[in-house]
Amino acid sequence: MKDVTDWDTLRLFLAVARAGGLGPAARQTAISAPTLGRRMAALERALELRLFDRARTGYSLTEVGRALYGQAEEMETVALGIDRWRREDAPRRSVRVSAGAWTSRFLARHVGRLWSAGEPLVVEFVTATQRVDILRREADIGIRNHAPAEVRLAARRLSDVAFATYRARDAVDRAALPWIAVIGDAGITPSARWTGDRHRAEVALATTDPRMVLDLVAAGAGRGVLPCFVGDAEAGLARDGDPIPDLRSQQWLVLNEQARHAGAVRQVIDRIVALLAEHRALFEGDQPAG
Repeated sequence: MKDVTDWDTLRLFLAVARAGGLGPAARQTAISAPTLGRRMAALERALELRLFDRARTGYSLTEVGRALYGQAEEMETVALGIDRWRREDAPRRSVRVSAGAWTSRFLARHVGRLWSAGEPLVVEFVTATQRVDILRREADIGIRNHAPAEVRLAARRLSDVAFATYRARDAVDRAALPWIAVIGDAGITPSARWTGDRHRAEVALATTDPRMVLDLVAAGAGRGVLPCFVGDAEAGLARDGDPIPDLRSQQWLVLNEQARHAGAVRQVIDRIVALLAEHRALFEGDQPAG
């Protein structure tokens, strides 16, 4: 019998259990849903136990599945502790920074403010469309659009984030420009829903990747909603109206209470705070429309 205590298998078991299905777990683990399904079936065969109730709406744990879940969480805590020990005691300390796609793009464009060659520091960018568990040290630093509910996480309010509609600056017939929509799994964001609710009949182009909206708008293909810190930083784009009040959100720095006191983590925190404070007006859309 295969060793069912294999951590890789139990790590996937936890992912499926937390996500409530193969599809969401596949997006989080970068392992295909069919492969995850086979791994879960093999785990059940090895244990000779049914761990999940399977339905069209997803996977839910059975009573014995919940018991295994508790045991697997204990293994996860040990594994994360070993990983933390490895990273903190290594000659070069790794600091994991979790943020959404747009904020990660902003940090990458200003990476020189966070890291420089030669210093004993590795910055790991965790670009997340799904929630990253900072409490369990899946990241040391998180940038989120809301305050954390977990009482054991530290948080700091940074700024607001404004959104607006953008078009190519040299667009000739502005009134005729169609709308660009975000669909699929990425279509659950407030900006994607706003476009769908108000301009569905005018949508001519759609993408499952929000970052492609920027490329399509810059190509003059249509108009789309972007964060102001993205759209206003592109010379070829112009705002098509004022920031949208309904889409204004908050920006929070979320930290693991223990990790934030480590020297390297503290260093990156201070650099991120300084960088975002310097660009606060850009994030809040505090400039005239183009």
